[in-house]
Amino acid sequence: MRTNKNDFLMSDITHVLGSSKFNYRVCGIIINEGKILAMKDERSPYYYLPGGRVKMGETAENAIVREINEELSVIPRIIRPLWLNQGFFDEDVDKLHYHELCIYFLLDVNGTTLLEKGEKFTIHEESHTHDFEWLPFERLKNEYFYPVFLKTEIYNLPESFTLRTEFE
Repeated sequence: MRTNKNDFLMSDITHVLGSSKFNYRVCGIIINEGKILAMKDERSPYYYLPGGRVKMGETAENAIVREINEELSVIPRIIRPLWLNQGFFDEDVDKLHYHELCIYFLLDVNGTTLLEKGEKFTIHEESHTHDFEWLPFERLKNEYFYPVFLKTEIYNLPESFTLRTEFE
């Protein structure tokens, strides 16, 4: 039982009910020379985007900057939010049915050390190992990659914030 307001504010916005899970997440779209930065970890057989869960009392903008800093040790500049995606899918790792709200932000990392890390690099965050790779856009269609919609939409980034729904 939480009694401290700060404990409440530090909680991820996620809820498990039976075999279903709700998540409120943010993801960063970091692009360089026709490639997008993707990652895998020791549990996931697929590529996904850097980011993570929003905490109670935290804005999505603060969450994406915090998550990118935690995972990549850089402070990105938010160019603009691209999508709010309502995702409904079965997750391959934990086998739960997800209802996920995720805001995708286009980020700028120029002026940071991120591009110096190379085409592939590994970063350890607490107990997790994250393997990062700059994937050419055209390679996405053949990769085990989430979110699936980005395999085609990477070529058509919206100019204004767009609501979308994805059922898998």
